[in-house]
Amino acid sequence: MSTALRVLWLQSGGCGGCSMSLLNAESPDLYATLELAGIELLWHPSLSEASNGEFIDLLGRICRGEQTLDALCLEGSVMRGPNGSGRFHMLAGTGRPMMHWIEELCGHARYTLAIGTCAAFGGIPMAGDNPGEACGLQYDGDRIGGLLSGDWRSPGGLPVINVAGCPTHPGWVTDTLAQLAMGELPASELDAFNRPRSYTNHLVHHGCTRNEFYEFKASAEQASDQGCMMEHLGCLGTQAHADCNRRPWNGEGSCIRGGYACINCTAPAFEEPGHPFTETPKIAGIPIGLPTDMPKAWFVALASLSKAATPQRLRDNAVADHIVVPPTAHGRKGHKR
Repeated sequence: MSTALRVLWLQSGGCGGCSMSLLNAESPDLYATLELAGIELLWHPSLSEASNGEFIDLLGRICRGEQTLDALCLEGSVMRGPNGSGRFHMLAGTGRPMMHWIEELCGHARYTLAIGTCAAFGGIPMAGDNPGEACGLQYDGDRIGGLLSGDWRSPGGLPVINVAGCPTHPGWVTDTLAQLAMGELPASELDAFNRPRSYTNHLVHHGCTRNEFYEFKASAEQASDQGCMMEHLGCLGTQAHADCNRRPWNGEGSCIRGGYACINCTAPAFEEPGHPFTETPKIAGIPIGLPTDMPKAWFVALASLSKAATPQRLRDNAVADHIVVPPTAHGRKGHKR
């Protein structure tokens, strides 16, 4: 008897970016990772060859209890409009809103996972006036209760597992599925927003390549500068829960490494910060968004000391698009140069 973790992946209101990210899994690649973890992908809209009829038949067998479903993965926001009817997003060939299919399948899947911030909290589709009435599976922004109620639990005893990110990292998805396959994801391994602690026990700040600039508060002034982007350019890496800079995409990529400020995309309501993403709001010259767990008075005192002690090398490099002053090479004692 097979003990594979059977996974069904659906897409709702989103861009498909989380699937694109998932396909970039490496060392090993996606298929090898799933095989090693004992995960069977029943269907994925980008990876499966099944016809529309075969797909609908699969859904019917799951809902009738004829096909075991261990993990339902939803990518994209739940589209409830117009007026709560769900008819903005109908599942082709069924004459039924996708939101109704999702709700029914959640009752049959042992575990339900929201893949990406759209599925977790509503994300980009619910920004602005939200004409599509988008929401997350179990959250509506930062408020508990989306398509499913706040006290909903899967047959496996867990709330919706929010693998948040925009897009989510392939490792966050495969790690979470592997934990479920091994029976090693208890509720205690989910944080306050039901995100897996395997990546949210870290901050984006951890492993940031600009940390030396941060320590001395040597700040970038424009997007092409090398300095820390927290003071002027809106970077939220000291508050964002994710390990992007400890395990970057494809071994090298992250927003900050690419020269763009962290916008805290694993958090609910990140899509509407109330100011431009690349600007840091301030009061009396002090950034509003300060590092997690640091009292404001301490930060101001430490920042003043750090700026006073900033080496000229960092002052110059922080506002340049390349290293203009390299670190000094000290010779060995007694060594003639």
